Amino acid sequence: MSAPTAVVHRDSSALAKATAARIATRLVDAQSAQGRASIVLTGGGIGIAVLAELARAPARDAVDWRRLDVWWGDERFLPEGDSERNETQARSALLDHVSPDPERVHPMPASDGPDGDDPERGAERYAAELARAARPEDHGPVPSFDVCLLGIGPDSHVASLFPEQPALYEDERSVVAVHGAPKPPPTRISLTFPAIRSAREVWVIASGEGKADAVRLALSGAGPTQVPAAGAYGRARTLFLLDRDAAARLPQEFAAPGQL
Repeated sequence: MSAPTAVVHRDSSALAKATAARIATRLVDAQSAQGRASIVLTGGGIGIAVLAELARAPARDAVDWRRLDVWWGDERFLPEGDSERNETQARSALLDHVSPDPERVHPMPASDGPDGDDPERGAERYAAELARAARPEDHGPVPSFDVCLLGIGPDSHVASLFPEQPALYEDERSVVAVHGAPKPPPTRISLTFPAIRSAREVWVIASGEGKADAVRLALSGAGPTQVPAAGAYGRARTLFLLDRDAAARLPQEFAAPGQL
C-alpha cells in the first residue's frame, strides 16, 4: 500500500495535458525496463479528455503502442459500439489513432457478446482473461498493471464500486457484475479492489468543484465502504491528479505541495 500524493493543476485543460504527458512517460519507462507496459483505462469526462490529449501529444510517438496491454477498470454493460461504453469512447479518443496490437486490447464484455445479456458470465470471462495474462511474478490472478487510471464520482465511487454496494466487500474475485448502480446504466462490470491494488501505480483523476467533497473524504482517512476512492491505491504509488476546483477542499496536509 502506498500513501496518496495530490498534484494540483490550474484547470481541467492543464490537468488533461499534464496527465497525458505523465502517462506517456510512465509507459515509456515501463517498456524500457521490461519490454512491455500495461494500463487500465477509465471513462468519464476528464478520463476521456486525458486520452484525447494523449492522442495529440508529441510524446505519444515515444510509446511503442504494439507493446502495450490495454485494460478497462469498469464498463457499462451495453451493446458493443454503444456510445456510452467506455471502450467506445476510448477508441474514438485514443486507440483509433495509435495502432495498438488488437490482441493486446482487452475490452470488457458487451451485453450482445458471446455471453449474451448475462453480466455475471461477462465478469467471469474478463477475470479469466486477466488470469491468462498474469505472470508468475505478478500479484494474484491479474497482471501487475503499470498504471491504473480511475475517475472519481461526486459520491466518491471509483470504477463501478459505489458506496455501500456489495462489490466493495469482494476480496477474492478480480471482476464482478454490478447491479442497481445508482448512476445509470444500473448494470455494469467492474474490477474489484484486489485487482485495482495489484497495479504498481494508481492515479485518481478529478476535475470540477462537484468532486471536491469526494476528494476531501478520500484523502481524510475515510473508510472505503462509505468512500470507495479511499480504498484505491497502488503498490508503489498513489496519485490524486486534480484541477484547482476539485482540490478546493483538500485536507491541510495535501493543500500546499504539488501545485502546478
